[in-house]
Amino acid sequence: MKKKLVSVLLACTMAFALAACGGAEEPAAPAEEATEAPADDAEAPAEDAEAPAEDAAEAPAADYSEIKVGMVTDTGGVNDGSFNQSSWEGLQRAADELGIQVQYLESKTDADYKSNLETFIDEEYDLIISVGFQLADATKAAAEANPDQKFAIIDDASIELPNVTCLMFKQAQASYLVGYVAGLTTESNTVGFVLGMGTPVMHEFGYGYCAGVLDANPDAKILQQNANAFDQPAVGKNAATTMVTDGADIIFHAAGGTGLGVIEGCKENGIWAIGVDKDQSPDGPETILTSAMKRVDNASYEAAKAVCEGTLQSGVITYDLAAGGVDIAPTTTNLSDDVIKAVEEVKAKIVSGEVVVPETQADFEAAHGDVYELD
Repeated sequence: MKKKLVSVLLACTMAFALAACGGAEEPAAPAEEATEAPADDAEAPAEDAEAPAEDAAEAPAADYSEIKVGMVTDTGGVNDGSFNQSSWEGLQRAADELGIQVQYLESKTDADYKSNLETFIDEEYDLIISVGFQLADATKAAAEANPDQKFAIIDDASIELPNVTCLMFKQAQASYLVGYVAGLTTESNTVGFVLGMGTPVMHEFGYGYCAGVLDANPDAKILQQNANAFDQPAVGKNAATTMVTDGADIIFHAAGGTGLGVIEGCKENGIWAIGVDKDQSPDGPETILTSAMKRVDNASYEAAKAVCEGTLQSGVITYDLAAGGVDIAPTTTNLSDDVIKAVEEVKAKIVSGEVVVPETQADFEAAHGDVYELD
């Protein structure tokens, strides 16, 4: 099959700070429930309606105020606008709704993973959530050394320990949907994709996106660059500018904080950007076409809730389109009615199994040939 894309490898130098830091404000304690005193002239209940006071009293709400859940970011930081930020938003919701204590520690370099995990272990947190596959080795080592400590890790299923829960997503389904949008929307017949790092998990974004683009528009060309970093906006912006020069009018990023630079580059050049992990339209209302949502906020919230209720299980939990774990962003301001209708139709086909989104190189090449070849 004739190759339909230009693959550009981008070498980048990442500058990291040496100190690990991070913290979050303590959530406000839940307000005490007000109790209304009965009026003096209230009628006495009828005799047959009388019941013992203890039967009428409501059971007290569970008190989770002593439960502590900590989150360790990858090098993208908690304000990456996507992956880490969405995870933290889920824990903030848990603090608000469940009354638990939450905190995060940012990792400036991969050397910070171990020390950040140890900080939460020493402070006897009930659950520690590691955000991203980059923390897999450090999380596994910490879990082996502390068998009574509960851990959860997002986007890694390699740790098979009784005190580790792996939170996984069908990200290829979400990226397929935004690829379908890109294929239907492009006017130049050239679209782009900026990857944060070349790993199997990250490549699923690429398989899904390219499959969606080509299923919607077989004549489209897909430009690709690997930024090799999740915390380099300047690299992302440069990648976007290069793709614009080569004709791209829509660029999708799966690159965390690096992707903020992609969005900025698209904005400056007057083309569409596609966000990732959360609805990124607030980062550029007139620039973000749509976003591939990966509900890591729901995953972190549900893990925290399970710890409170004593129901957290080890093993792999997978979130897909049918379960609402992945989706296209709810903001559709920049999409035409025809595109919205087409996306809804293809979503139904994915859920029913009529459309199977490729997640591996073999599955992708069986359907589309060797058009996805980013390292």
